[in-house]
Amino acid sequence: MTSEVVENEFEFYSKAEKYWKDVPATVDGMLGGYGHISSIDINSSRKFLQKFLRDGPNRTGTSRALDCGAGIGRITKWLLLPLFKTVDMVDVTENFLTKAKSYLGEEGRRVRNSFCCGLQDFSPEPNSYDVIWIQWVIGHLTDNHLSDFLKRCRAGLRPNGIVVIKDNMAQEGVIMDDVDSSVCRDLDVVRKIIRRAGLHLLAEERQENFPDEIYHVYTFAMR
Repeated sequence: MTSEVVENEFEFYSKAEKYWKDVPATVDGMLGGYGHISSIDINSSRKFLQKFLRDGPNRTGTSRALDCGAGIGRITKWLLLPLFKTVDMVDVTENFLTKAKSYLGEEGRRVRNSFCCGLQDFSPEPNSYDVIWIQWVIGHLTDNHLSDFLKRCRAGLRPNGIVVIKDNMAQEGVIMDDVDSSVCRDLDVVRKIIRRAGLHLLAEERQENFPDEIYHVYTFAMR
């Protein structure tokens, strides 16, 4: 649990904000020097997401998506804008959201809102989103804040909407990274937090074809 590795909550958040302010506003910066895996990541995410967007009585809509921890808009540009009519973005680093305007190009006109805010303080507009996408950012929230944020995300979903988490998973327990002030949880811990938020897992998938030296990455869909 994060309570065992995060000694000072205020410091945990402020140190992370400071870290990201110094990161280049590029795809390589967003991916910690692993920019070359971006297309592999996006292609896998698209296949995962499209399972829920296909025809059927419980089909997830394609009107509006929310990109959480959006950075410069890598996921907004390549995954969400091609599939949804409008997208909102939220990120704690103002410089990234400013850079997103040029990075997204013409299609960026369909980004309705850009919120500069930490997820621990952010509330999605209720009953508004078909998909809330949360990638490589849950490690910057304590367990309690992550659970509370997921509850607010649940309230932000439209009928048949889904919340998606895609993130690194530790082999066992919770590991602290002092460099970017984040934690990496194991699968069981993440599943427990999802259940605690009152969400039900619909699908879970391990990312393939990533470099061997990085953490295993898993994608979860829930509502």
